Amino acid sequence: MIGRTLAIIGGFVVALAFLLLLLTLFVERNTEKVAKNTIVELNLETSLQEQAPSDALSQLQGRGGTTLIDIVFALEKASLDPKVKGLIVRVGSSPMMPAHAEEIRDAILAFRQSKKFAIAFAEDFDGENSGLTSYYLASACDEIWLQPHSDFGVAGMRFEVPFLRGAFDKLGIAPRFEGRKEFKNAINTYLEKQFTPAHKEAEQRLLDSTFSLMARGVAAGRKLTTEAASEALSRGPYAGEQAVQLHLIDGLAYRDEVYEKAKRRAGKNAKLLWLGAYDGRTDDLHADGKRVALIYGSGDIVSGRSSFDPMNGSESMGSETVSTAFRKAVEDKDVKAIIFRVDSPGGSVVASETIWREVLRARQAKKPVIVSMSSLAASGGYYVAMGADRIIAQPATITGSIGVFTGKMYTRALWDKLGVSFDAVQTGSNAGMYDGYNDFTPDQWAVVRGSLDRIYSNFTRKVAEGRKLPLARVEEIARGRVWSGEDALARGLVDELGGFPAAMRAAKRLAHIPEKEDIELRVYPPAKGRVEALLSLLGLEGEPTSDPQDEAVRSLLREARPAVRVLRQLGVTQRRPGWLHMPPVGVE
Repeated sequence: MIGRTLAIIGGFVVALAFLLLLLTLFVERNTEKVAKNTIVELNLETSLQEQAPSDALSQLQGRGGTTLIDIVFALEKASLDPKVKGLIVRVGSSPMMPAHAEEIRDAILAFRQSKKFAIAFAEDFDGENSGLTSYYLASACDEIWLQPHSDFGVAGMRFEVPFLRGAFDKLGIAPRFEGRKEFKNAINTYLEKQFTPAHKEAEQRLLDSTFSLMARGVAAGRKLTTEAASEALSRGPYAGEQAVQLHLIDGLAYRDEVYEKAKRRAGKNAKLLWLGAYDGRTDDLHADGKRVALIYGSGDIVSGRSSFDPMNGSESMGSETVSTAFRKAVEDKDVKAIIFRVDSPGGSVVASETIWREVLRARQAKKPVIVSMSSLAASGGYYVAMGADRIIAQPATITGSIGVFTGKMYTRALWDKLGVSFDAVQTGSNAGMYDGYNDFTPDQWAVVRGSLDRIYSNFTRKVAEGRKLPLARVEEIARGRVWSGEDALARGLVDELGGFPAAMRAAKRLAHIPEKEDIELRVYPPAKGRVEALLSLLGLEGEPTSDPQDEAVRSLLREARPAVRVLRQLGVTQRRPGWLHMPPVGVE
């Protein structure tokens, strides 16, 4: 009786899945037209996505979403559209990486080159760093308006790092980590109670570099000297009226008043339209011409498939997914170049090596590879990029961190306090060397240090080869240190400063495509199609796909499996094979 009930429930879940997926997969494109005198509206008070999530939950809730590059392309379309007269950008204190702000800021400046207006509105500019980043983006607009009775909360920049060593000492946890080299600071959170000299030097330089480029951008946008902008941004916060006097904003007005001003500027019967809706009502850009592949590498680098966690919004860059994408692009004779969009703090050494190899193989197949760095391309994120033909980063991109660390938490004292003990049987003296209950022996420390030295040597050697730098020079700028994109350019770690449009221009040059000729930009691996997606619903696993709708099918199946286990004998679901784990060696 129970089995029959579960079978009915399972069948209902699958039927519901089919219904929801059909609605998602076969929904028609919005065919409404764009009105004359349209003002497009961009809301940046929500978090940005580097690429559309592929999990079922996000897809079915309609959060597949507008990505950073979608915004850039939509603004490019709007700049060319005579029906679009202007842009309203809603900014505030939503967290945003500085390099993401640069990408959108560049797109707004390009939009204004078409003689169209851009107005920024904020309820406030608050928060230690988010307020400054949002204001820096807003300074690309020709007008900035702040809500009355709100403070201009920008007061410089500040990086704060938590250190857990004191808490570990009280708990009886002994961190056993080591890195290569003194600037590999990720482990300092566990090992130290404050900045080491090297850690503080790197953080301060990154902070100074980022603040400097923002001050220069604000100065250009607000027609101030760099010195005046830097001083004003450091001495806040200010009352709104004082911000007007300092020429940081144009005035104080409520949202409805700002929108009415914009409508008057746009002309008779002006209409507002969300930028995402505008994008959906107009033809895609870069859909016709010689083909350039776009491959995303976002999040922590892991072995296996890329994934997205809808609970915390985090992505992972799976070596299997990215490697498959490169192989598909190489096999496609129509692909003339590959843009690899990297946004990653690093991760697995093994997975990073796998992806690096595919970049190399693409180049050997005469497919130019251009890396477009987003907000982060550090450590493992730099590892996967270093072999490309050309590397392009934003000035505020965080990159470098050429180094490695590994270790474990030694927790015996904590367990002793709790009255818990462990015992084990094993073969081989090192079988449990990464077990937290036992400390490293001198021989095991030798193994750990030997592994770190080999990985670091391999990393720096490949940087030297890929960047055509003397190994001694690489050693000077490596040592685990992070750099801004601007500093990385000065040290030969990247080739050019710019955003995704710069990467497209570089792809054209390397593929010998005329500058004024359009391209077909295609994400790889190509979408599998609806038939394959429906087969996936039945548990038939195929190669990874970058298409969010197809991947949603697989994700939904995995999420529904607990409710339909009773149908396993019918072949509706399958068990996933187990994994053999080894202790990870991080390059974050």
